Amino acid sequence: MKLSDAEWQIMNAIWKKHPATAREIIGQMEGKVDWAYTTVKTMLSRLVVKKAVSEIKLGNTSTYAPLVDRNHAQQNALRTMFDRVLDGAAAPLMHFLIEENKISKKERTELIRMLKHADGKGKSHERADQ
Repeated sequence: MKLSDAEWQIMNAIWKKHPATAREIIGQMEGKVDWAYTTVKTMLSRLVVKKAVSEIKLGNTSTYAPLVDRNHAQQNALRTMFDRVLDGAAAPLMHFLIEENKISKKERTELIRMLKHADGKGKSHERADQ
């Protein structure tokens, strides 16, 4: 599922607190965006069509809840970016994260642990294949 930048902002608000009305969503984004109520309602309608959120109507008020897990949506977005922008190469992304100080010491330690774990998996598969 492809989300626009604006839709990501709305999804992040819904993931933080749900179910939520359009007005509650606008309240969460106060100071970050200056969107009219109708703009948010239009984007919410698009997210319903994309099956990213559910809509439950209670009288004149609709409440929205995520149908897509945040982690799953992030992985799909990263996979798309990785394939489209980086042509499947990990090195430019790692270089960017390191050069721009976008990765903390704790995250580097976790990344090293994950890489060692992945290396261990690969070795066990290689032995099994030999």
